[in-house]
Amino acid sequence: MTTRIDHLPDQNHILVIPSSLPDADEFEFWGHIFLHLDGLALLEFHQGADRHQWRFNYAGHPYNLNFEHYSESIWIAPEGLGATEHLPNLVTLLRLNLQQ
Repeated sequence: MTTRIDHLPDQNHILVIPSSLPDADEFEFWGHIFLHLDGLALLEFHQGADRHQWRFNYAGHPYNLNFEHYSESIWIAPEGLGATEHLPNLVTLLRLNLQQ
């Protein structure tokens, strides 16, 4: 399975485009595997009716990995200005991991 990572600096988020989307009830497990990297620390998982979210830390700043079932989209959003400044580095880390 391949995944594409696109940084959208004008929208301050990272678009995650897997070759096949996880089912809504599989996103917790999918996100746990996707975010299982050195340098990332998982914080908590939230599950809603149409949106699920993994909160995590990178470089001492909080982010969230979101999955919206209805729009069939996955993205990473920073929480705060400090986190926004580290988005390019986070993109690099995610892309390097996908190449392994």
